[in-house]
Amino acid sequence: MDKIDGNSAYNHTITLVERKSLMTSGVKKIENFDDTQFLMDTVMGFLLVKGEGLELVKLDTIQGNVSIKGLIKSMSYLDEDVKKEKESSLFNRLFR
Repeated sequence: MDKIDGNSAYNHTITLVERKSLMTSGVKKIENFDDTQFLMDTVMGFLLVKGEGLELVKLDTIQGNVSIKGLIKSMSYLDEDVKKEKESSLFNRLFR
């Protein structure tokens, strides 16, 4: 998911409906995801979404739109250092 249309390159929105459905635009890449968290590289930085029973509903690689359903518990933007820690933590969990 590396392509972004020139018109949407600077647009980044997040819509959360009743903590059950999240739609976001301006996503450059989904770094990793599972049923408890999504780590996405957006035009405004890395966005970490945490929750329960998370599922990818829609992925539009041209426009950079992503839809997720499940119970959304938190959303936060990460610094580069925090992202690297998350990746190494995930890598360590996979190979324990």
